[in-house]
Amino acid sequence: MTAVYRNNSLPFETPDYQQLMTCYDAERTALWCYMNPNPRPVFNLTLLAETHDLKNRIISYLNSDNVKEPIHYFVCASATQGVFNLGGDVDLFIQLINSRDRDALYNYARLCVDGVYSNAIGLGIPDLTTLALVQGSALGGGFECALSCHHMVAEENVQMGFPEILFNLFPGMGAMSFLSRRVGLTQAERLVQDGKMHGARAMSEMGIVDELAADGEGTRAINQFIRQHQRASNGRLAIRQASQRIAPVTHQELIDITELWVDAALRLTSRDLRMMSRIVAAQNRLKAEESAPTPSYQPAKANALELLQA
Repeated sequence: MTAVYRNNSLPFETPDYQQLMTCYDAERTALWCYMNPNPRPVFNLTLLAETHDLKNRIISYLNSDNVKEPIHYFVCASATQGVFNLGGDVDLFIQLINSRDRDALYNYARLCVDGVYSNAIGLGIPDLTTLALVQGSALGGGFECALSCHHMVAEENVQMGFPEILFNLFPGMGAMSFLSRRVGLTQAERLVQDGKMHGARAMSEMGIVDELAADGEGTRAINQFIRQHQRASNGRLAIRQASQRIAPVTHQELIDITELWVDAALRLTSRDLRMMSRIVAAQNRLKAEESAPTPSYQPAKANALELLQA
């Protein structure tokens, strides 16, 4: 039976989501959103649609005349043990590439782009800060999601990377745009071309991870960041606005690059698709539990490198 998650603690109404778990922290004015996709911990169409719905409800609520509880922080986390998110729905990609369905492939990519762009602009709410808590493997689109947030906390056990080059593709939903703003274009190109997994500490030293937390301490680190941010929110928000003015990531830039991704995907060969099938098989071994897990730290079930060695 498909689980549904009720969101009674939120200051506004939502439907019962199947792949999202949410809660509201009134003390810190933070809305936590835990991804729990199934049957694989990837950005499937249901997860994308539900996340889009939740964000639209947040926007409508904050722009209404009935704001009883403020929301200043949107935290993206995972309820899947040992995994933040493994990225795009590769199984769907294989189906759409085989059927030459460019429109469906583009529509999927557009949903992903809209999602990361909304993170990057704080859902269009000037005083809303987006945070990513990465407590497990973040691959491809999962890594892009974390990169798109204003502040990323990652625990030391985390592995991150872009495996797309291993099946002759590239991460086309924001990786180049967000990475290049953090570490420059040359380093961004190296990271998306090496196909390797990198530990959170190495990513922190490169300036990609904003804050490194000890294993099991990610939630504490997020809460500490919020406390510090609240003490000087006026200055911090102004600095963010200045940064976005200097090096903006525009929606059109993301769309242009994802168009390149769609065209590249449709040029993949049967050999490339076989490699993608192996990735799907490895993802199945890391799939979410059938029952809803508790959204707290758990040791990783498997190293993300398993995906590359399948």
